[in-house]
Amino acid sequence: MHDNAHATTPSGWRPDRLDRLEQLARDIGAIRVAVVFPVDGPSLTGALESQKRGLIVAVLIGPADRIRQVATDEGLDLGDTEIVEADTPELAAQMAVEMATSGKVEGLKKGALKTNILMHAVISEKAMRTARRISHVFAVDVSSYERLLFVSDAAINIRPDLGTLRDITANAIDLAHALGIERPKVALLSASENINEKIESTIFAAAICKMSDRGTIKGADVDGPLAMDLAISPRAAQIKGIKSDVAGYADILIVPDLVSGNILVKDLDYLANAETAGIVMGAVVPIALTSRADTVEQRCASAALVCLVAAKKRAEGKINER
Repeated sequence: MHDNAHATTPSGWRPDRLDRLEQLARDIGAIRVAVVFPVDGPSLTGALESQKRGLIVAVLIGPADRIRQVATDEGLDLGDTEIVEADTPELAAQMAVEMATSGKVEGLKKGALKTNILMHAVISEKAMRTARRISHVFAVDVSSYERLLFVSDAAINIRPDLGTLRDITANAIDLAHALGIERPKVALLSASENINEKIESTIFAAAICKMSDRGTIKGADVDGPLAMDLAISPRAAQIKGIKSDVAGYADILIVPDLVSGNILVKDLDYLANAETAGIVMGAVVPIALTSRADTVEQRCASAALVCLVAAKKRAEGKINER
């Protein structure tokens, strides 16, 4: 039964949905992941902790001496973790992509390098591409919402056109499926539930819904345009008379552009004390994109997402297709 009440008990306990992702990933078993340029404490700690928790088998790509020094400084035990020598972030990203396309790893994890360097290497390699546009999905655990929320795209596609928005939606649905959500509810967000020719996102949302009706987008209930309140609040939907399988109970929030999505996720993170994990979908292998401010727990949750998506790809025996 769907209910948007606070998912906490009187004692203040709340379910840790990101921890649940880790449990699911551990049940599957660790996958080989190339960790790109882990040359600072947070990125190396996150990689080794993800490995310790049984989520990944880390392949560290970067300057070996520098990685070993960071491990010493942070009191980390590298053990027999494989290190592949790469002097620069650019070379490390290129080598990681080569390992992914050759099947030596099933996922990538961002270390202490700029996102644009890693993604440039990914996008520049034709063998890393699929039929879909690459997009980013945040998994957001908000205590006041009864289920995990997925927000896309708040990190890669700045102002998506209709075709890109279709792929963003399909990628987010694929992630939900990989996490065991058989038929996620997808809300295409805008400022209003009404189609307004002056607000492009309302027109795009309506078009995406028709694609869903016709089977171009599969495996989810899709509705939009929906304002944020209508997407997550059954009460708001009831007051405004919106009858929808999605309104009030959205699993996935598709934002109209990167700016609005970025603001939304950081708002939830800093004002609602949400926990977040991030992943790039639509490439041959899933990619964990972490922020410099991410905690070890968030880094491990991102690794869990990569593990679950990689396992789904392996089970299907194919890359993402439209």
